[in-house]
Amino acid sequence: MSVRTLRACMVCSIVQPSAKFTREGCPNCEEFLELRGNQDAVSDCTSSVFEGLMTMADPELSWVAKWQRLQGYVPGTYAVKVVGVLPEDYIAAAENAGIKYIPRDGSSSVDEQ
Repeated sequence: MSVRTLRACMVCSIVQPSAKFTREGCPNCEEFLELRGNQDAVSDCTSSVFEGLMTMADPELSWVAKWQRLQGYVPGTYAVKVVGVLPEDYIAAAENAGIKYIPRDGSSSVDEQ
């Protein structure tokens, strides 16, 4: 697998190959992003530009998961920062699903909320 095919979800920051997002969707956000089988949505909701990688086996017990706001997500590899802007309609879909969208690019801190 080439690093160039990796993308990070702009909502949860999980990192996977682009083809896996298209084939299976996002394991944390599929319910409202609906990436499975939709290459345009994968392009809109994931980014190939991200910084740092961390792998979590147990996001519920990990202090890093708490620090990165990843508790409740599936075990996997996540980006520390994801560059990109999630389109407004996807932000609305996340909020309708009860998910408060916080950009993963470091532009917004939880303390500012």
